[in-house]
Amino acid sequence: MIHLTNQLAATIGTAPACQALDVPRTSYYRAQSPGVSSEPLPELAPVAKASSPRALSTIETAQVLQVLNSERFQDQAVREVYATLLDEGTYLCSWRTMYRLLDRHQEVRERRNLLSHPAYAKPELLATAPKRLWSWDITKLRGPTPGSYYCLYVLLDVFSRYVVGWMIAERESEDLAQELIQATYTKQGIPVGQLAIHADNGSAMISKTIAQLLIDLGVTKTHSRPHVSDDNPYSEAQFKTMKYRPNYPARFGCLADARAWAQVFFTWYNHEHHHTGLGLLTPAVVHHAQADTVLQLRQETLQTAYAAHPERFVKGSPRAARPPAAVWINSPKPAIVLDLPIRH
Repeated sequence: MIHLTNQLAATIGTAPACQALDVPRTSYYRAQSPGVSSEPLPELAPVAKASSPRALSTIETAQVLQVLNSERFQDQAVREVYATLLDEGTYLCSWRTMYRLLDRHQEVRERRNLLSHPAYAKPELLATAPKRLWSWDITKLRGPTPGSYYCLYVLLDVFSRYVVGWMIAERESEDLAQELIQATYTKQGIPVGQLAIHADNGSAMISKTIAQLLIDLGVTKTHSRPHVSDDNPYSEAQFKTMKYRPNYPARFGCLADARAWAQVFFTWYNHEHHHTGLGLLTPAVVHHAQADTVLQLRQETLQTAYAAHPERFVKGSPRAARPPAAVWINSPKPAIVLDLPIRH
């Protein structure tokens, strides 16, 4: 196995090779040390564990199990059995020992009917251009008094990070969400069958009203897995950017105040915010297909700087960072393909 690991490590690296062949890396590195044999060590005979002098004898163990499983106590909790026997002047063992004996014989289990979650398929969504994949979510904005909130609805283009639509209302409503999606879809001029919209499992997101609207528009809808917090990362990241702004207020004085602040914020976010995930381009530049023009100007500026002081660019001629050509929600993990020579 070590020899096979050596062959694979020369192709894909030590760590992936050990993982693919289920070989501990410590064993692999130890086998490479001079003077260390790669042959496995002989198995040692198991050493019998000495019995504790405090342990119950076989007869005492059988007696305890017989009492616990008797018709009188079979439906009683172990502590109840222990206390009842103690009040009657009988001590067999501690109630913890009773539990250990029952567990050893697989006679104790969780009595409650616990909820078990089925395995949900992980959403794997790809966007290679704007207006292909949107993400939407609702967050709460604090109102003027404790316990009062406004609901901010945001539709985000995943590829460009451009906020294509938003709305602030006093409540969360599937009817309001329907109006926002319908108006934004029309404004953006989306062809039928081109768009997918991803959301979490909020009540408005999974409503029949929204589902029927998306069917009528020819839009594919997907949802995050239940109890998984990072299946809608782009909307969550946009909310974090908003709430970490220096001028984000602790509370909004009224609904009009919240809308006025949001208008300024989303204008900044779409047209002035240089997004790290977009190669420091703004969402508007990527969404409106202006990236090549901006990148060409950036490249000319970098080339001028390089010509003036090439010694300052240790990695050679600089290249302007480009936005990714494809954006995933939960990209699939690449499979490890083994291409090893066949031994005869």
